Amino acid sequence: MLKELVLKNRTYRRFYEEEAVSEETIRELIDLARTVPSTANSQALKFAIVTKEEEKEKVFCNLGWAAALKDWDGPEKGERPAAYILVLCDQGIAKNKPIDNGIVAQTIMLGACEKGLGGCIFGNIKRKELSEAFGISPEQFSIDLVLAIGKPKETVVITEVGEDGSTTYYRDEDQVHYVPKRSLNELIVKL
Repeated sequence: MLKELVLKNRTYRRFYEEEAVSEETIRELIDLARTVPSTANSQALKFAIVTKEEEKEKVFCNLGWAAALKDWDGPEKGERPAAYILVLCDQGIAKNKPIDNGIVAQTIMLGACEKGLGGCIFGNIKRKELSEAFGISPEQFSIDLVLAIGKPKETVVITEVGEDGSTTYYRDEDQVHYVPKRSLNELIVKL
């Protein structure tokens, strides 16, 4: 069951934008993240929920959507996420929580997937601009990640790494998104 969920939990960048995701659903996903392990149990990560149209636009224009898709600036209107979660680190509690960020982001995405939703974890963020757009004080909160959530409108396929060894994701003419993964034998190191 977990394997099925992990395989289904892909990075989605296009959504059925008209399919709203309620604040209650986002709060449930954050509640999952609230209970996961945290470095030194500091629980320094905080979350801002973004579901209003004007606020979503502020987030959208401050994200880098797909570095490997050079001619694509992100989803068109109608295919954008229904909600975002800003993952913030409370600078008064702790700084630089990359392990916590990864655990929280994956937990939220797995929870979203279980609910028939999908998303994208963003580290490519115009942090200064996004902080200014929402009046977030960088001295109080760093913006560590942005999570886009919605009902996926694309097919993502896991494929084997080709002979050239490239792990770069790509799309075909039908906009099917392919993500090459290394083989299990390539990942296991014999000591």
